[in-house]
Amino acid sequence: MAMMDTSAAEIRQLFVGGQASAREITHSCLEVIRQRDGNIKAFLHVDEAGALDQARLVDEKRARGEALGQLAGVPVALKDVLCVRGQPTTCGSKILASFTPPYDAHVVARLRQADAILVGKTNMDEFAMGSSTENSAYHTTRNPWDLERTPGGSSGGSAAAVAAGEVPLAIGSDTGGSIRQPAGLCGIVGMKPSYGRVSRFGLIAYGSSLDQIGPFARNIADAALLLACVAGHDARDSTSVERAVPAYAQMSEQPLRPLTIGVPREFFGAGLDGEVEKAVRAALEVYQGLGATIRDVSLPHTRFAVAAYYLVATAEASSNLARYDGGHFGRRATMFDNLIDMYCRSRGEGFGAEVKRRIMLGTHVLSSGYRDAYYVKALKVRRLIKQDFDEVFNNCDVIIGPTSPTPAFKLGEKVGDPLAMYLSDVYTISANLAGLPGISIPCGFTGSGLPIGLQILAAPFEEQKLLQVARMFERETDWHDRRPG
Repeated sequence: MAMMDTSAAEIRQLFVGGQASAREITHSCLEVIRQRDGNIKAFLHVDEAGALDQARLVDEKRARGEALGQLAGVPVALKDVLCVRGQPTTCGSKILASFTPPYDAHVVARLRQADAILVGKTNMDEFAMGSSTENSAYHTTRNPWDLERTPGGSSGGSAAAVAAGEVPLAIGSDTGGSIRQPAGLCGIVGMKPSYGRVSRFGLIAYGSSLDQIGPFARNIADAALLLACVAGHDARDSTSVERAVPAYAQMSEQPLRPLTIGVPREFFGAGLDGEVEKAVRAALEVYQGLGATIRDVSLPHTRFAVAAYYLVATAEASSNLARYDGGHFGRRATMFDNLIDMYCRSRGEGFGAEVKRRIMLGTHVLSSGYRDAYYVKALKVRRLIKQDFDEVFNNCDVIIGPTSPTPAFKLGEKVGDPLAMYLSDVYTISANLAGLPGISIPCGFTGSGLPIGLQILAAPFEEQKLLQVARMFERETDWHDRRPG
């Protein structure tokens, strides 16, 4: 089990150096999942036979002396929003309970090319709509630091699996903070790349102009390694940008000097927990000690971000989820009177309450007479939010603030209050509206032992700058080395 508590880079070195076979590494990973996941419930599906078969092929490749991929022998978990050939892909929803894709998502194909061992699919809020993983149609995932609290969402299963030491790496998706927020609440590294940096081919869509795929890891080097393996152009995704992929792992070790950090005053207002603010301020002092210049900045349209996001995202969700009607796609109701009744019953039975809420909201804002008043206006605000960031990045290398306004909250605490749940992402959604890369790294703990996340944002396609700045902090602190009991 100790093997899973080491880094992905160390596991790969054990394999490449011949100290362990891929099959031994995979057996170790599966044993940890068996022992720990009964409490955490991070996984929806563990592909033991498939993982061991992949391990056998990688072992044979090493035995033949062939060149090995960057993740050779390393177990990786996948959020259940990504299509994997021959494996259940439910998106956390009953409406896709019987869906088995006939193809791999682009990211999955890239991981196979890197000789990673894909061990299974992790739990999530249904169709990535949620901030606590309580909206899953199957079960609730728990935070490894406190089993009575949420791991965050919607990629809570992936974050919890990495934090609990069940896997060294995992993949998530981020539409409004769904990688960064759970990473912050679980005390690990989670990164949302720039929109267009990683192909969305094979990602089951929530908000097509907002969704992005990214890595979870326990340190910066592993996150950089995983990002490098999945980033790059893909002709099957029209939004994929044709730009060279930097050597993230090597570049992250080079400190960024001089470094100017922008600290938005809007990120330190009402609703921010005192212990979270104290930890973030202490992190800024670490950067000052490293010679960074701290600059007070403003993102004036931040106060409109939540409203704009929940108009744009729900409008896109209404469009994307229209296909799941029991006729074209998705589970079909068994009892119905006619075609319209079949559509209504299939969607009514297949979707959970939060997904229905967002579909209805999105359909309303796109309807005749309301589109200009709501959806089009939200797009204009989105542009203003992007301009705010552009102005700050003219004078600052990165923006730093809290990832989430509070530490992990108790399960059930916000389920009955959708607005309170939506505000969990108040500091993360702006990056999705603006298409920016962002990362959350551990920066402290509350008095009760709950992790606190530090969010770093950069200009589009400056992921290497994010990793450099994050690594500077990681090198000076040991928060990333802490593990739940």
